[in-house]
Amino acid sequence: MSVPAAPLDAPPGQPRKAATAAWIGSALEYYDFFIYGSAAALIFPEVFFDESDPATATLLSLATFGVAYAARPVGALFLGHFGDKVGRKKIMVFTLILMGVSTFLIGCLPTRDQVGTLAPVLLVLCRVLQGISAAGEQASANSMSLEHAPPDKRGFFTSFTLSGTQGGQLLATLVFIPVAAMPEDQLLAWGWRIPFWMSIAVAVVGYVIRRTLQETPTFTQQAATEGVAKMPLAVLMREHWADVLRVVAAALVASVSTIFTVWALAYATSDAVGMDRTSMLWVGALANLVALGAIPLWATLSDRIGRRPVFLIGAAGSGVLMFLYLWAISTGSYPLVLVLGIVTFGVVYSAANGVWPSFYGEMFSTRVRLSGMAIGTQIGFAIAGFAVTFAAQIAGPDGDDWLSVALFTAALCVPPVIAALTARETHKIPTPQLGERIRQESPDVLSPSGV
Repeated sequence: MSVPAAPLDAPPGQPRKAATAAWIGSALEYYDFFIYGSAAALIFPEVFFDESDPATATLLSLATFGVAYAARPVGALFLGHFGDKVGRKKIMVFTLILMGVSTFLIGCLPTRDQVGTLAPVLLVLCRVLQGISAAGEQASANSMSLEHAPPDKRGFFTSFTLSGTQGGQLLATLVFIPVAAMPEDQLLAWGWRIPFWMSIAVAVVGYVIRRTLQETPTFTQQAATEGVAKMPLAVLMREHWADVLRVVAAALVASVSTIFTVWALAYATSDAVGMDRTSMLWVGALANLVALGAIPLWATLSDRIGRRPVFLIGAAGSGVLMFLYLWAISTGSYPLVLVLGIVTFGVVYSAANGVWPSFYGEMFSTRVRLSGMAIGTQIGFAIAGFAVTFAAQIAGPDGDDWLSVALFTAALCVPPVIAALTARETHKIPTPQLGERIRQESPDVLSPSGV
């Protein structure tokens, strides 16, 4: 799909460069995140936890997947604050480096057989660093691409962040397919480390692109005229608290992604169903491949008809379709699983996934956009991350109660629907006027000189 021309107030080529930087950074972030998710479902129970109790080992391994989501709200507070004070670019570079280093270190960790209980402790520490990085990555990338985008193409340009997310998931799955097919002894001894080490290559490419980005026109104008907020969080909670809560509720739709990519994978390859590990990884790969095309199409539609209707299609539709997808897994029919996996995750979920970067970002003014997106999304994502752990418990001692997990996932899609129904439609509002409120002069705003 061709990229529209830059708006008149943006430096030539910067909207394209911002979208590319957002894509590559998100690809790295979620390559790292989802190789961890695949490893947590398939490998880490045997490498880092007690093999004598497989059910408990799997539960603990999936819990470490959720630990990063618990760290994300804390990271959002700090990275959101500084992103609205010093700019979007510096946060984008920082999060990229942090994610690349922490993921590489996971590939270097000793196993439980080598150092005992220290092994899972070190794993959790690296996972926390991944979570802090992710807390600022999407919010800064979304803010950068939204504020550089032509006003009538904000949905399309910001969707590159989520296209990158799907690209990272696709890359993670494709890397894991040959790794998962290795002989069991080689896989557990050293093969699982390879995907984590490979993240360094993506980090280097992303860094080269991001360090040449210019700050956005709207942030630069804000800093030069009214000045930036001394305490962005105070301004955010005073003027945008309802929108923060709305984003928290809407972000719960990410539960569909975590249940699909982690719990469903573990369930399908468990003794209860017995599907082939490599075949199930291909379901995720093909679904993400379809999503790469669907996300910009849904986002472009939102530029025409609005953010709310497209988001509602994704949130409500994927909540319903998860029943069919998990039922298909329970039948053991691979063609059925493949088709429903692609429709559920590749097509319908992409509607919510493709539009939320613009939908959430347009709720906030330039002064607090990064803070509002970071805090709102990361609290919602934290709940979504632990949805995998809750699903493992809800599924019962044998891990095969898929219907309860489907009901749980559908329930988590209700708050996003309510949030969208109560939100303002913003796709036609000029970028400088997004999220503006009538306000009096406030001591919370720094002058252009920064004092």
